[in-house]
Amino acid sequence: MQVVTTQSGLGRIEDGAIALLDTAFPHVGAVLEQDGSLQGLASCAVRRRIPLDQATLVAPLGRPRAVWGVGLNYQSKAARAGRGVPEQPILYLAASSGVLAPGAQVVIPQAATEPDYEGEIAVVVGRRLYQASESEVWPAIAGITAANDMTARDVMRTTTIPALAKSYPGFTPLGASIRTSDDLAERDAIRVRTRVNGELVQDDTSAGMIFAVTDLLSRLSWFAALEPGDVVLTGTPAGTGQDRGCFLADGDEIRVEVDGVLPLVTRVVRPADASPHDHRLTEPVS
Repeated sequence: MQVVTTQSGLGRIEDGAIALLDTAFPHVGAVLEQDGSLQGLASCAVRRRIPLDQATLVAPLGRPRAVWGVGLNYQSKAARAGRGVPEQPILYLAASSGVLAPGAQVVIPQAATEPDYEGEIAVVVGRRLYQASESEVWPAIAGITAANDMTARDVMRTTTIPALAKSYPGFTPLGASIRTSDDLAERDAIRVRTRVNGELVQDDTSAGMIFAVTDLLSRLSWFAALEPGDVVLTGTPAGTGQDRGCFLADGDEIRVEVDGVLPLVTRVVRPADASPHDHRLTEPVS
């Protein structure tokens, strides 16, 4: 099952259209907080149907309580960066206020001189995970969606704090749809691709992860409880702007394609009067 959140309510994607559901839940995140699963939406009555291209899609989960990310989690990315494979996941929290709706514009702040894209598979937690074994992870996952874990590389370099480089408003586009985990054809080889202005720049599968989804969430759950509706961004493969020496510019369009879900499209805008200035934090902090 593939679900979306629209301005007109929750819907299932069926035969290329959206079946708007007879439910009071405002978004998918609210369903998960109450039910811990999206399966109840499969039998939900349909109010009406609208063509997919006529729907206004919004961030499917609303504003998640937690957005976790992981750095350097693809073999291809580690090889491109010339770095060794980490022994433990490089984890961070990003501000949930950075979540952006699919198809929306992200305004690059004046402080960010090297804005970058990171196409990723986002895992949505359905049931609470705490000190979980790997075998307990997939049964607790509600589904997957696409993410663009945008990063201000210059801010990362000067502060060494991922949360600061990734938490600007709009820097975490999510969506456009969520595919339930029971409907994934190949959980161990989910493909993720990124295109910038139509050019394919990233192409890999979850088989290339250093820490697989089950391993990653299990490890994380031994330090933090993952709650229904939380999102875990699972890392980005090689081909980012950092790898290519080419950062995002005004008018660029980023399209992230993850197997089984609608593509996530984001457009970059830099105000004409924006001029880079010194960061508030100019030195790395410990």
